[in-house]
Amino acid sequence: LSKGGNVAGCAVTSGKIVRGKMRVVRKGDLVYEGISHTLKRFKDDAQEVQSGTECGMAFANYQDIQVGDVIECFDVEEVSREL
Repeated sequence: LSKGGNVAGCAVTSGKIVRGKMRVVRKGDLVYEGISHTLKRFKDDAQEVQSGTECGMAFANYQDIQVGDVIECFDVEEVSREL
């Protein structure tokens, strides 16, 4: 990245990756939960990356990416209760 910092080279194994909330799991333990700073496909910015492809991503305020980390992308939905 032109702004510096570490970039995680990722292979999307299931679902899709979109910019937004993410968590990093290392050996079964949650090590980071926050938002993605950058999502790239080749050298182009991407809004989402589909399963079976590769991408690069960087996280806001987190640089400790290691080989074998699992990155999970998720959405938070607020659902109102019904009686």
